[in-house]
Parts: sequence; structure tokens; C-alpha cells
Amino acid sequence: MLSEFSILVLVLLGLAVATVLMGVKSVSQGNEWTVERFGRYRKTLRPGLHLIVPFVDRIGRKLNMMETVLDIHSQEVITRDNAMVRADGVVFFQILDAARAAYEVNDLERAIQNLTMTNIRTVMGSMDLDELLSQRDKINAQLLTVVDSATTPWGVKVTRIEIKDIQPPTDLIAAMGRQMKAERDKRAAVLEAEGLRQAAILKAEGEKQAAVLEAEGRREAAFRDAEAREREAEAEAKATQMVSTAIAQGDINAVNYFVAQRYVDALQQIGSAPNSKLVLMPLEASGVIGSVAGIAELAKEALAKSEPA
Repeated sequence: MLSEFSILVLVLLGLAVATVLMGVKSVSQGNEWTVERFGRYRKTLRPGLHLIVPFVDRIGRKLNMMETVLDIHSQEVITRDNAMVRADGVVFFQILDAARAAYEVNDLERAIQNLTMTNIRTVMGSMDLDELLSQRDKINAQLLTVVDSATTPWGVKVTRIEIKDIQPPTDLIAAMGRQMKAERDKRAAVLEAEGLRQAAILKAEGEKQAAVLEAEGRREAAFRDAEAREREAEAEAKATQMVSTAIAQGDINAVNYFVAQRYVDALQQIGSAPNSKLVLMPLEASGVIGSVAGIAELAKEALAKSEPA
């Protein structure tokens, strides 16, 4: 059996071990603990193994030093043009000074949340609805500047603030939808009018080119008709000159040629008249045959004159 002294030694030894264990503190990575002595801040324990004075020192606050995400509850905001919208967001922050975060503000997360909500109403309330919906980056930047400046005395760094959702009233959404539809219809009408304008221009250009080509065709045809008439006139003049020369030399066949030519032309005009159905004319066949014979004689003489040449 153990003596009373042995029991006392074991008790004292157990108390010593318990005291040592109470003074040994292990802080995990990403956390920092504050140490208070008699209720007053003494130091900050960083990640690792530490030893404090039991019964004198105690752990005050255990703080997470990693970047933290904090949701901002949805709230109603009145814009500068008196439109009611609902907005919510998210805040990213990190504690840089554990002592100040622990003792400069009570309930750090709630303080950051309320501060952000207040500034959301301030910043968004100074904008029109159209500006509010189209310039989220500007809103985020202004909120970050204001909130980060306000939380600096708390040993906190606000790294990012994002507006997650902006919800206008239902009737306002419907009005915006009608406005967008009207804008699209307007753009469609403008594009259609532009297409019709281009089509009309192309059609006019085509008609212009066709008219130019048609005028050039008529010009070329008139030129060729004039050339043909000129050659016909030259041939007629040459024939007339030959006949006139023959008449001047006293050749009766030349006279018969002219008479037969006019006679045949007159018969052709009478026969081609549209109102002539039946024509009875006394003809002297010997006169016409004689005229034809005169033409043959003129041809022979012309050939005889051209052979020696």
C-alpha cells in the first residue's frame, strides 16, 4: 500500500502535468489567438506551438485570418429618379491585425454587413435607374473605396465588393421590355428602309446602264443605216451618171432604161397598196420588153468598155 507521502507526491505531480498542459497552446495555420492577462490584452499567438502562464493568462479571441466571404442581405433601394429596386451583394474581407479586429469592434461580421448595406443605399440612391443597371463596376468601385476606408481602423482589409442582383419592380421590367421591343422594331424598320433604298439605287443604276446601251445601239444602227444609204446613193448616182452619159451620146436604150425603171416602180407601189384588191391595167408588153432589151444593151456596152481596160 502507498503511503500518504506517496499519494501527495502523485497528486502534486498530476497537478504539475495538468498545469503544464494548460499552458501549452497549439494554433493551427490560418488562425491567430489573442492572449489576455487578468482581462487585458497581452499578445497574439500565431500559428504554431506556444506556452502561456496558466491561471494568469488566458485565450481571449480566436480569429480566422483567411479571406472570408460575407453575404449582404437583399434590401430595397430608391434611386435618384424614384424607382424602387431590390439589391443584394457579397463582401470579401481579410483580418490583417488580430488585436484590433478583436478589441476595436464588437461583432466584426455584423458591423461589416451593416456598413456595406448602408453604403449600398447611399451609392445606388445617388444614381438613376438606367445608370444603376448599366454601371455595376462603378458601383462596386465606390462601395469598395468607402467600406475599405471605414474598416481600416478595425484591422480589416476589404478586398472586393460585388453587387449580385438588382431587381426592378415587375411593372418597370414590363415597361423596359416594351421599350427594348420598340427599339428593336425601330432598328428593323431603319434596316428595311436602307435595304429598299439600296435596291432602288441599284435598280436606277441598272436602268441607266440599259438606257445608255440602248442609245448606243440606236446610234450604231443609225450610223450603219446612214452608211448604207450613202452607198446606195453613190451607186444610184454612178448609175445615173452612166445613163446620162449614154443619153448625151444619143443612145435610145438609156431612155428606155429610165422609163422601164419608173414603170416597174409604179407597178410595185400599186400592187403593195393595202386597199388594192384587184387592179386592171392595159399593158403594152412590147414597150416593157423593149425597155428590158435596152437595159441589156446598156449592160453589154458597159462590159465591152471595161474589158480593154
